[in-house]
Amino acid sequence: MNLSQELSNAESPLSYVRIFTDGACSNNGQQNPKAGWGAVFLTPSGHRLKLADKLQGKHVTNIRAELTAAIEALSALKWPSSVDLTSDSEYVTKGATEWLHGWKRKGWKTANKQPVKNKDLWQQLDALLGIHTVRFHWVRGHNGHPENELADQLAVAGAEGETVKEYDHV
Repeated sequence: MNLSQELSNAESPLSYVRIFTDGACSNNGQQNPKAGWGAVFLTPSGHRLKLADKLQGKHVTNIRAELTAAIEALSALKWPSSVDLTSDSEYVTKGATEWLHGWKRKGWKTANKQPVKNKDLWQQLDALLGIHTVRFHWVRGHNGHPENELADQLAVAGAEGETVKEYDHV
């Protein structure tokens, strides 16, 4: 069985998966930014799925690319799963593990009573966290972590307009 079958075959649900995500944005905060996201899935059976795509919409930033990577990765899972999700974005990992509960409790406001930035994406991620059991892990970016480096390469490819969906065995 390949990872595609593992992700979509409801008769044989994938109960545990490791996911590494990253976002990239050239010209971040400037004119004509291009952003993309990438995700690497690793299963206990040794299969790997690589996904990447361009970030759509008018608000294209590195932060939105990072959040979109986590959202798209969790959305690819077809049933509730136990996930170890690793990101080099402290915004994503701390937001999901430390800040999200308070934002929701305060009506999507920060501690300073300001509206939460990227609320639309945080709400999508929050809904997915209600489906999956996710443990978030932070890793320093561009520090030689193989799966994080691969997720970064995929995010850059996505920012350049490339759509990736590749399966292999590791």
